[in-house]
Amino acid sequence: MTRVFKGLVVLALLSLAVTVAGRWFGERIAMGGHTDDIAIQAVVIGDNLLAVPANMIRFEQARRSGDADRLDLYVRYPQMEGYTNASRDAFNHATGSSPILFLGFSEQMMSRDMSGRFGPIYSSLIARPGQPGPGGITFHEFSEKSGYLGEKLAVGERPGRDPFVARCLTGAVAEKSLASCERDILVGQRLSLTYRFPQRLLGDWQALEAAVEALAASMLGDTPAQAR
Repeated sequence: MTRVFKGLVVLALLSLAVTVAGRWFGERIAMGGHTDDIAIQAVVIGDNLLAVPANMIRFEQARRSGDADRLDLYVRYPQMEGYTNASRDAFNHATGSSPILFLGFSEQMMSRDMSGRFGPIYSSLIARPGQPGPGGITFHEFSEKSGYLGEKLAVGERPGRDPFVARCLTGAVAEKSLASCERDILVGQRLSLTYRFPQRLLGDWQALEAAVEALAASMLGDTPAQAR
């Protein structure tokens, strides 16, 4: 009887372990690499301290506080929020609504952002006058020797400022891409922010840029030296 009792206890414990493990693995599989955890991670890149909710951090191994060379995020536009169970379809690209923006923070490698590079670099690599696009955007084809074959340049004039500039894929590659346009801006202390987005958002480029800038500003806190 003692042996039987012990055997039943062992079986019960094994059953409980299997149940718990099954639920844990099942939840992880269902999340598909996403997380709805909104705990703030303090990430240091160069002289910048970023406070980022875990559910905005794209890759699981990066969802931690500490130093990093780069931080990749994704958010739902225009809400500018990270993953939640309610937004699961959008993040899994199951619907065409609420597009996802992909953002990457890294230390600044170039002296100018994409807007600042228009005059000295891009302007000499494009065909003029270009084709009109949505929201006052002008599309320019790159020259064959530019090194940007398969891309076009989207330019939006901003009075008193360098123009809004983004590079967009063309052709079949663009049609298959979830975020066919790319732009980078400078934020924080020598920090570059590259963001990728669907081309259809170009019609709302002013609001898109403002939303990205506001999100970056909300994440940037004190410099690491000040934080210590």
